[in-house]
Amino acid sequence: MSTVLIITPTYNERDNLPGIVGRIRAAVPAAHVLVVDDNSPDGTGLIADGLAVELDGVHVLHRERKQGLGAAYLAGFRWGLDRGFDVLVEIDADGSHPPERLPALLHAAERADLVIGSRWVPGGRVANWPRRRELLSRLANRYVRLVLRIPVADATGGFRAYRAAALEKILLGGVASRGYCFQVDLTRRALHRGFTVAEVPITFVDRTAGASKMSMWVLLEALWRVTQWALITGTAQEAPSGPHTSGTLARG
Repeated sequence: MSTVLIITPTYNERDNLPGIVGRIRAAVPAAHVLVVDDNSPDGTGLIADGLAVELDGVHVLHRERKQGLGAAYLAGFRWGLDRGFDVLVEIDADGSHPPERLPALLHAAERADLVIGSRWVPGGRVANWPRRRELLSRLANRYVRLVLRIPVADATGGFRAYRAAALEKILLGGVASRGYCFQVDLTRRALHRGFTVAEVPITFVDRTAGASKMSMWVLLEALWRVTQWALITGTAQEAPSGPHTSGTLARG
């Protein structure tokens, strides 16, 4: 049986963390959970330490300061890869990603190297989002598909599972992305290295506690990075093709 590590970065998530850890453990009791806390001033790290003492399989990685979502995930990936986990999963601590869909992601990961919990495939949707934010996300993903020529409906989605052997190769050469475009960067790296990417539908629910870290400037910066990648590789470049590079849809 594969060993699974669920990685959840935190910064000021004290109100959300106990609930999300509880839901993760209910959905996948055998999985380990790693909380990567960026020295949250609200005491999230202390709450994480308490959960680690109380619950077997819960671990905490403390970082000195806030350095961005991508940097937190990279630290969590290295922690998990160094300890031999077979599958590494990204999930937000704010409850927007439904832990109840973890079994579906892990099932798809038996056949795919990267599995994305997708809002924009049939069966996927968002809840409690303003219409403007939903439109921005849809347009951003369409732009990514167009300019990078990648067959993925939700390349910006942050609820995902990687098989460790693939992740090691995806990270080769270092990853400079740290913000919103981090997910896009790893998706394009996976496809261009010939790995299989699958998407399973999820319902994304906007946070009910705490403050979102997303802003218009973060989104615009990400789109600029995507444009740069397209210019470097050439917009005339064909999309990845073949049995191991297509954007496979897993709708279970």
